[in-house]
Amino acid sequence: MTAEQTAPLLPPDVTARWQARFRAPRVSLPDWALHAPHRCLYASDVSGVVEQYAWDRTTDAHRQVTDRPNGTLIGTLSPDGEQIWWFADTDGDEFGVWMVQPFSGGEDRVAVPEVGPAYPAGLEIGASLVAIGRSTDDGSELWLAPAGGTPRVVYRHEDPASVDALTLDDELLVISHSEHGDPRYPALRVLRTADTTEDAPAVVADKWDGEGRGLHALEFAPLPGDRRLLVGHERRGREELLVWDVATGTETEIVLDLPGDVTAGWYPDGSALLVGHDHAARSELYRYDLGSGALERLDTPTGVVRGATARPDGTVELAWSSSERPPVIRRADGPVVLAAPGEEPPAAHPVEDRWVPGPGGDVHALVVRPAGEPPYATAFLVHGGPESADDDSYRARRAAYVDAGYAVVHVNYRGSTGYGSAWRDALTGRPGPSELEDVAAVYDALVAEGFLDLSRALITGGSWGGFLTLLGLGTQPGRWAAGIAEVPVADYLAAYEDEMEGLRAYDRALFGGSPDEVRERYVESSPITHVEQVRAPVLVVAGANDPRCPIRQIENYLGRLGELGKPHEVYRFDAGHGSLVIEETIRQVETALSFALRHVRP
Repeated sequence: MTAEQTAPLLPPDVTARWQARFRAPRVSLPDWALHAPHRCLYASDVSGVVEQYAWDRTTDAHRQVTDRPNGTLIGTLSPDGEQIWWFADTDGDEFGVWMVQPFSGGEDRVAVPEVGPAYPAGLEIGASLVAIGRSTDDGSELWLAPAGGTPRVVYRHEDPASVDALTLDDELLVISHSEHGDPRYPALRVLRTADTTEDAPAVVADKWDGEGRGLHALEFAPLPGDRRLLVGHERRGREELLVWDVATGTETEIVLDLPGDVTAGWYPDGSALLVGHDHAARSELYRYDLGSGALERLDTPTGVVRGATARPDGTVELAWSSSERPPVIRRADGPVVLAAPGEEPPAAHPVEDRWVPGPGGDVHALVVRPAGEPPYATAFLVHGGPESADDDSYRARRAAYVDAGYAVVHVNYRGSTGYGSAWRDALTGRPGPSELEDVAAVYDALVAEGFLDLSRALITGGSWGGFLTLLGLGTQPGRWAAGIAEVPVADYLAAYEDEMEGLRAYDRALFGGSPDEVRERYVESSPITHVEQVRAPVLVVAGANDPRCPIRQIENYLGRLGELGKPHEVYRFDAGHGSLVIEETIRQVETALSFALRHVRP
């Protein structure tokens, strides 16, 4: 049956507060043109839909660049700042083409018509050429499009590949590939752009660290003739950094005395790195001097940095938030750089840390208390990915559940990032049950603590979190009083058939083969296999154009629920793997809260 419209179950002031967090306009960290740093591009939902906006910092003029019913998520600038590139998909299906528009405004046009519609696989814009990556069911194609010349394919393979970095003079292009068969651990290849072709690639260098160790090209040093490439590696069981001088073939590992994962970008003069450090659900920034090796922490409050950039004048701009304080675009030394119009969204709720022994090691969880005394009705908000993590950032959805009276629990289960390579990879060969074992360990610890009322616990999540929600309802039926699965994997065999090829390759690596090779693993991890054991009512939220968790496999699961007479509701929306339309997001959260309140009273 469809999700029913019901009278509001929350006081009007509570509803107004949680909705205000979604409606308050936000802006992303501005991207700036390499040779015209006063020209910037950012995303904002100020119109009610996420779109791209141009900003000329010399005049402080702002202009909306895109205007589409379901929004525009991806955009960037050419190095000279003259062109805005943005990706045009159809209603969130992620399949489309790159468009260009003059920075000062004008007509949109297809950037490189010869490159047909596809899923994007990287874009590098140079002064004299553009490198474009595309992915389809046939595999990956990487193109070079010289200015005034004929675009050509320079790489083609059935496994995932992408364009990653381009030297300032456009002479060298770095691509990542998975010819070895596992896209989770890519290898790097450097090509000479002037004379490389698909049939005769001009390979300058190759680098791969072997099975289970990925390499990620971050960016070339932004100086003329500089061949230093900043690379992320995991040779010691976590994300670290090295500088690879492609010209000499030498590399220098950047060994930092920091406990978590690190990533970085260049300062514009090439003398230092802006280092981002993530550990235990928080992040911080450092300046690393390449000459002296000095590491200087930048002054940012406790919370999460979603992105940072070093400007030509040496200042650092960043996007920051915490669980209590909403996002802000500011300089590291304090001043606000860019603010959306209107009132700031309401403050939210602090998170508490829990470390719980689990079957694969200690599990890090975050909990939020509602008003009142424990034990609480509790919502487990399970993150997607799985290679992602919950953290101490501002989350309007989390705050909505707390405002409604629920305690909230986040579990950074095996598979989550930020806890080292072994933790991230621990679910390989057994995805689904492994993560749910960690969720169960946290659940049991909170029951023992007196925090959680075991008769009033619900599980919810989106994407991989939606998959774990449905799987948990079927394999842990005694734990959950209700479940809310948003854009989930529900029937893994059907999902594999319909999803984009890049995800099929990821699944083969995660499960240890295709469904033809290890069918029993897919069957065991598939929620539809366990649907007969589901006891709790379930709400499923599904996107009609979702290329990641396609609609057919969700319909299969819903059909089985109906055949078995299991109580369930469904909410469908006309977009892809989520929505960029704020009012649509509010409708989905409102539907979820209504369902939760009817089945699990706080």
